[in-house]
Amino acid sequence: MNVLINKFKEVILSVLPITIIVLILNFTIAPIEISLILRFIAGAILIIIGLSIFLFGADIGISPLGSLMGSSLTKSKKLWHIIIFGFILGFLVTIAEPDLQILAGQVSAVTSGMISKIGILVAVSIGVGILLVAGLMRVIYNISLSMLLTLLYGVILVLALFSSPSFLGIAFDASGATTGAMTVPFILALGLGISSAKGGKSLEEDSFGLVGIASTGPILAVLLMSILSKSDKLTGNLPSSHLIEDSILLPFLIEFPKMLLEVAIALLPIVIIFILFQILVFKLSKKRFKRILKGMFYTFIGLVLFLTGVNAGFMEAGSAIGYVVAALEHNWIIVPIGFVLGFTVIFAEPAVHVLNEQIEDVTSGHISKKVILYTLCIGVAFAVALSMLRILVPGIKLWHYLLPGFAISIIMSHYMPKIFVGIAFDSGGVASGPMTATFILAFAQGAAEAIEGANVLNDAFGVIALVALTPLIAIQILGMIYKRKASIRD
Repeated sequence: MNVLINKFKEVILSVLPITIIVLILNFTIAPIEISLILRFIAGAILIIIGLSIFLFGADIGISPLGSLMGSSLTKSKKLWHIIIFGFILGFLVTIAEPDLQILAGQVSAVTSGMISKIGILVAVSIGVGILLVAGLMRVIYNISLSMLLTLLYGVILVLALFSSPSFLGIAFDASGATTGAMTVPFILALGLGISSAKGGKSLEEDSFGLVGIASTGPILAVLLMSILSKSDKLTGNLPSSHLIEDSILLPFLIEFPKMLLEVAIALLPIVIIFILFQILVFKLSKKRFKRILKGMFYTFIGLVLFLTGVNAGFMEAGSAIGYVVAALEHNWIIVPIGFVLGFTVIFAEPAVHVLNEQIEDVTSGHISKKVILYTLCIGVAFAVALSMLRILVPGIKLWHYLLPGFAISIIMSHYMPKIFVGIAFDSGGVASGPMTATFILAFAQGAAEAIEGANVLNDAFGVIALVALTPLIAIQILGMIYKRKASIRD
């Protein structure tokens, strides 16, 4: 119980900043409907309760399960076991990821069904499954993380040249949305389990990087989808229902059963796989078996409450405030507002806390989770600010940011301490979780809808991509600082 109370205190401090900022905007320059702001407050309360329960459940359920599976796959020493089970795990966990479900639904709605929700879900899940296997192979066969990432992003660059610009933002946003509250704890623990079973001097380095590799799968899959579908130009607008809803309780009553179903679908494959592994491989004691199941139940309850609060309370408020601020005479103010929102939203991302805990545990406190957290905050703050600038100035294209950004991060990866390379590329995935995929994307969509000359599909989508990019550079700069300090001490 003390652990849960501590999680609750930690989450209150995490969610409070963005809640205060939105309330300040509402009572000053960006007033919105009273029903929206009341729903936003109710959503914040649900997010605090849900995130606390989720983090507690992830600690005792999802993370231990991932470690056990990673360890078992490595010990089997049968390549076909790793390939088949690695792909199945990656596919099942991804296709049911709530963040991806949300993004796929948004893409389908904005494009009036021209890009189907099921098409995005299947393509992205296949991509993650294949790249998760590639990540597992890297650890087992000691393949350089920097070299593998260089190869993968080289292929992405080539595919991007032949795909539709409209798909570029969707592809990179899908990558960010894939690594959400459900997927990240599992993949992180899977990587830790495999590296622990393998052992050796590279344990710390091998524990990270799997999320970063897996997150390239959605980009490759959606870009291939664009080339094969031969869809040249797509446009989209924000559906009017996203902007106004008078009722306070109705959205929560609508969202709650939806989230119950979505999270149940998300967890069911993992529960089934766990039971199968328990019968055939794990053979855990009754006490440990029940503890992991209890952790999964807490994860289920926490995610349902969290996502209900986000979808029913935060998204509508995000769209409305983005629209009102962008419609102001001096709408340039949206850039510094984006910076502040980007800085604070990371505090409320569930997967960020999971990653930070693992970093501190694996490095025995040598790399502080607070240092990683604030480095991520700064990186994401710049990402959201640059996204707002891109919406204001339609001449700035998404690739103007992504091409040099990924080029710099890949070049840096060859010179940074290897553990920071893994942490950096994992951080890019975890930073773009449910809060970014909902509140920040909704804020960007509202802004794009208000600004003349901007297009919701081409200009709003891509914000998740930038949120996933900037931590790659920010964390590796941190690695450079650690490296320099270590050389001075030596």
